[in-house]
Amino acid sequence: DVQLQASGGGLVQAGGSLRLSCATSGFNFDEYGIGWFRQAPGKEREGVGCINNIDTITQYADSVKGRFTISSDDARNTVYLQMNSLKPEDTAVYYCRLFTTPAYWGQGTLVTVSS
Repeated sequence: DVQLQASGGGLVQAGGSLRLSCATSGFNFDEYGIGWFRQAPGKEREGVGCINNIDTITQYADSVKGRFTISSDDARNTVYLQMNSLKPEDTAVYYCRLFTTPAYWGQGTLVTVSS
């Protein structure tokens, strides 16, 4: 079975850093893209960025470009989201998603950035 498990969320002060992990199993990790999304209270889910594990090309939303970095570890079948210079507006539940049809989602991990 395909599984994605996001972890690493927590409470951090503005300007701080967190690294989220998305541990995966049940598919050929290096053949698919995986994305990070987030949903803030009262807002729609939005894309944060993604990585294509075939060529490791990454893309980012303008709101996080230069602050967030996505990387992957083929040996661990895990994708990471390194978040630096965090802002209160980054507060959200963060999800990872496998880009297949149908898509698979991890369960989400809460990031709270205090001002």
